[in-house]
Amino acid sequence: MILLQVAAGASLAKIGAAIGAGIAVIGAGYGIGRIGSSAMDAIARQPEKSGDIRTNMIVIAALIEGVALFAVIVCILALFV
Repeated sequence: MILLQVAAGASLAKIGAAIGAGIAVIGAGYGIGRIGSSAMDAIARQPEKSGDIRTNMIVIAALIEGVALFAVIVCILALFV
């Protein structure tokens, strides 16, 4: 009986980690898509500022990817703790 409960708990942990990692990746993809869309709108309005806008877009996208990677690593570590 106890062995069955341990196996069920491990299975739920794996499912939870997979769902958490999936949500983090979906959120990051959505955020980067919004950044790209907003940057293209801004460049269309002010083409002379395209270099500054592109630089800021890349920095913000890198920060979002860093947070998403951190979230995925936390989900993976949740499996082993």
